[in-house]
Amino acid sequence: MRYSTSGVADTPGRPFDLEVWRSTVARTVVPLEIEELGDVTFQGRLSRTVVEDVSLFEMVATPHMVRRTPDLIADDEPRFYKLSLQLAGSMVLEQDGRTAELRPGDLAIYDTHRPYTLAFPEANQAMVIMFPHELVDLPRDEVARVTATCFPSDAGLARVINPFFVELGRNMDQLAGPHATRLVHSGLDLLVTMLSQELHRRLGPVANPARSLAREVREYILDHLGDLDLTPASLARAHFISTRHLYTIFSAEGQTVSAWIRSRRLERIRRDLGDPLFADRPVSWVAGRWGLSDAAHFSRLFKAEFGESPTSYRERILGARRGRAAEIPQQSPPR
Repeated sequence: MRYSTSGVADTPGRPFDLEVWRSTVARTVVPLEIEELGDVTFQGRLSRTVVEDVSLFEMVATPHMVRRTPDLIADDEPRFYKLSLQLAGSMVLEQDGRTAELRPGDLAIYDTHRPYTLAFPEANQAMVIMFPHELVDLPRDEVARVTATCFPSDAGLARVINPFFVELGRNMDQLAGPHATRLVHSGLDLLVTMLSQELHRRLGPVANPARSLAREVREYILDHLGDLDLTPASLARAHFISTRHLYTIFSAEGQTVSAWIRSRRLERIRRDLGDPLFADRPVSWVAGRWGLSDAAHFSRLFKAEFGESPTSYRERILGARRGRAAEIPQQSPPR
């Protein structure tokens, strides 16, 4: 697939000046320092689509510089990753001691909870997807190894995955229908697959046996989340290690094995509750599909994790999707 190297698409709506752009980005993305580059007066257009807790942005702007400084990062704020797909022009991303230069069709990931810099030296167009850390089935320290890494459109899995995101950006109207949740999560699953491949390429099984074992255990958990007997003891037996060693592996990553299993199960259940494919299935069936067969216990866990009952969540998400299916709301700049 070929991409434009200079043609920036014209998007509808009045362009934002720098002041409005700063306030809009701070309100809908995260607080950032933003400055013009060169002698060009800043102009930009921004559209946003929200699918549950995932935000998708299409951004078109003149040259500018973006900085996420330590002073702008609060310890208690939600933690997000951002996937940036360059559609026209170029971008230079810096984070975690690495620099990635993106050309049209390339993508990279970065973490809003750590400082980063984005430089757009020319007129540019990009799609940015912002999503919570919890939607990525990889430890944060491993994702930190591949931030500010360019995944070029003509190499490896990116030849398959990048075009998916390109087409998603060109067909944002498809995110107004009832199947938006499944579509977005399918894209994130593809991204995690690409990140996992890159981590395996860099680290390999020999570089750090303990880390390799931890990765193997996590993959086993994900493949067996629906098993009722998935416990630390069964995991240890399956990998011929002691439960004490299993606990040590996960404690090094800042989370117990039981907590990781629980969080992955709850995230899968939440995804299915918002999926029209399972709309006619009882909530208890969805929970049991992912290994939580005690309905009362599951309901307490879900509410503690997401702040509402599973039934209320399902009604809210599916109802909102049905309500938006006929029309995509247009966003206007703040007055």
